[in-house]
Amino acid sequence: MLYVRNIRLPLTAPVAQAQARALRTLGISASQAARCEVARLSVDARRGHPVLVYTIAVTLKDEGAEPALAGSAPCVAIAPRQPLVLGRGTKTLPHRPVVCGLGPAGLFCALVLARQGYQPLVLERGPALDDRVRAVEQFSATGVLNPNANIQFGEGGAGTFSDGKLTTRIGDALCGFVTETLLEHGAPADVAWRQKPHVGTDLLRGVIRSIRGEIEARGGQVLFNTRLTGLDRDAAGRLRGIETTAGPIPCEALVLAVGHSARDTFDMLMAQNLPLVCKPFSVGMRAEHPQTAIDRALYHEAAGHPALPVGEYQLSVHVGSRCVYSFCMCPGGQVVAAASEEGGVVTNGMSYHARAGTNANAAVVVSVDGADFHEDPRQAIAFQRGLEQAAFAAGGGGYAAPAQTMNGFLAQKAALDLKRVQPTYDRGVTAADLNRLLPEELAAALRQGLAGFDRKLKGYTAPDTVLTGLETRTSSPVRLLRGEDFMCTALPGLYPCGEGAGYAGGIVSAAVDGVRVARALCEEYAPPKPAAEGEYKE
Repeated sequence: MLYVRNIRLPLTAPVAQAQARALRTLGISASQAARCEVARLSVDARRGHPVLVYTIAVTLKDEGAEPALAGSAPCVAIAPRQPLVLGRGTKTLPHRPVVCGLGPAGLFCALVLARQGYQPLVLERGPALDDRVRAVEQFSATGVLNPNANIQFGEGGAGTFSDGKLTTRIGDALCGFVTETLLEHGAPADVAWRQKPHVGTDLLRGVIRSIRGEIEARGGQVLFNTRLTGLDRDAAGRLRGIETTAGPIPCEALVLAVGHSARDTFDMLMAQNLPLVCKPFSVGMRAEHPQTAIDRALYHEAAGHPALPVGEYQLSVHVGSRCVYSFCMCPGGQVVAAASEEGGVVTNGMSYHARAGTNANAAVVVSVDGADFHEDPRQAIAFQRGLEQAAFAAGGGGYAAPAQTMNGFLAQKAALDLKRVQPTYDRGVTAADLNRLLPEELAAALRQGLAGFDRKLKGYTAPDTVLTGLETRTSSPVRLLRGEDFMCTALPGLYPCGEGAGYAGGIVSAAVDGVRVARALCEEYAPPKPAAEGEYKE
């Protein structure tokens, strides 16, 4: 396959024009191409006049002729397929591997293991997706929280109730495997070529169900409503079993993919003296603007053109040693109640695939790291929890969230002067000064950072912008140390994996880490013998 990059065309140009230009650049006729399709489409709006920027993928009928064309122009490159290659270990694995957590990391790890014949057992502390959706809807409507079935916990992980973003900066070849797998299981076709691909929470749910279905069809088993509570070691210090709320399970290989909010699991790991360390994370609030205002700021007079995607942004400013940045921007979305512990308010953002809502929202957060907590993971977790409890109190109970308009935040007053923007947080908002809920150093950094955002995206600090708090679960505050073999440095047989273990930050990077861990496990162990009838049944 050949990639012809940087084909720049006006908004009115049809796709066929980009394809024709790619063929001319290669110096071939349409009859010589087996396939000629969009591989990437982005928008360059930097100079105020947006243009479409295509990468066209061309596969020749004579693929052997492709290398000779790879250097025909600076914008042409060959893209050989990189299939997922897995080794096969020789060590005996008496029992099937266990994957703890069914978020992106656990889901993809279990899928790869199932495809290789390992018949993994998957534990998920929350319910299956349909029951989880009902629990989230009940919480939104009534304020009755289920600590194991919410926006953080349950089939699909925290990313299920998000925008379903597939952007990542990790640059790993396994990203292609993740994208192909998502497409196989029903993700919209444009995730293969959009500049900023997303699935949307509505479509992502079907993809997750489909992947789980393949895991089960290939001999894997999923135990919902089953939480990991302990680890059992043999005399040599290796893993030999686990304790769960469903009882003990023999296990010599455990993939720990519990997600960034599994604080009780972190407590258990620390109680067993496993090497958890502090990891940088960020805290702040959600900012809501009219989506039309974001579109105008990005696209200027071209805003609203049907060829342009709904506008989204990514902003960052350094304030001293800290970084203030936007995170998880949800065009046409809503702010959602994402608590997983009673008495705490947590905000997050969510969009459906159509991104048709009135408001745009994004987290605006400031970085913290181990130095803020004397390198003590317990203090980092306690800091998160303390912010959430303070937000709950400021909201007045019932999981209402504290909120203020931009003019109030910058003036450090509890003003909520609603005009163009109506808050979308589903449990309701209460006027409060978010500055008072954060340490002053962090609040001051956010105020400076917002001023910097406005210099980059005109109108960002419009007085009626709504800020809702607090956003505390941007990523895991801890990392469970692992070696080059992907096993925990202090417990052979335990594989820390994904965002909760501190090795990913988003759907794709978590899924990629799940594939990496599965590959490492396959290289270490041979598949176990088929489980006996009735083994691991609830």
